[in-house]
Amino acid sequence: MLNRRPIAAFALATALLMAAPAAQAHDESKYPDWSGQWRRPPGVGIQWDPSKPLGPPEQPPLTAEYQKIFEASLADQKAGGQGGDPTYTCIPPGMPRAMTVVFPMDIIILPEATYIIIEYSNQVRRIYTDGRDFPKEFEPAFLGYSIGKWVDEDGDGKYDVLEVETRNMKGPRSFDASGLPLHVDNDTVIKERIYLDKSNRDLLIDEVTTFDKALTRPWTVTKRYVRETKNVMWFEYNCTENNRHVQIGKDNYYVSADGFLMPVRKGQAPPDLKYFKEGAQ
Repeated sequence: MLNRRPIAAFALATALLMAAPAAQAHDESKYPDWSGQWRRPPGVGIQWDPSKPLGPPEQPPLTAEYQKIFEASLADQKAGGQGGDPTYTCIPPGMPRAMTVVFPMDIIILPEATYIIIEYSNQVRRIYTDGRDFPKEFEPAFLGYSIGKWVDEDGDGKYDVLEVETRNMKGPRSFDASGLPLHVDNDTVIKERIYLDKSNRDLLIDEVTTFDKALTRPWTVTKRYVRETKNVMWFEYNCTENNRHVQIGKDNYYVSADGFLMPVRKGQAPPDLKYFKEGAQ
């Protein structure tokens, strides 16, 4: 009978030898430790610029045209509408808004890509670090297409900073829940520098710069996240579950507790039911 044990041992040894170059290429000690659960610091809201309150106090550098759009969004929200915030229909917030981290995020570092898993709307960012260029043709996505580069800033042989550029996003998107707008052409470019605070290794910093035609200049804000490692709990968040918002045409309505459409603004006209026969039950 054929002795299978030496054959199996030879096959395993061959596989290990073939995998050795890849294993050597991925030296985990060169990469920073970004494990754990990352959250917004206590007391920080969901505004895009965490250093200022939500809305006009953020002082976004908008063009005159997009300042008017922003003001219209705020007025609509004050009247009970959703304004320019498109996420009430449960579409993902996309970039750069995803990095506000409404709910916690997890970061997985591999040599070919860094994965940022964001609990809100089940978003997964893939930041490719394998040396590729942006594809000439690629279907737009809310999170866009991200290419990163690891940098050893202090020359100690270990990576300190992940520099990221994100392009090819689709809309509609806004910076935050105020409806702070991005340009409708979706030709946004996002550049980030992500790194651990040197004095506190449980503080992650993301310097985010947005280039967009709705802005008069590139806009940089600094996001911070604190690490939780003890008794970490992850929860599934599905926006569509129990979401009672209904968009009909360009208008928003709400399904009441008794199952009927109700207006969200004072004096709001009823929806056009032209495809239903008048008086039909």
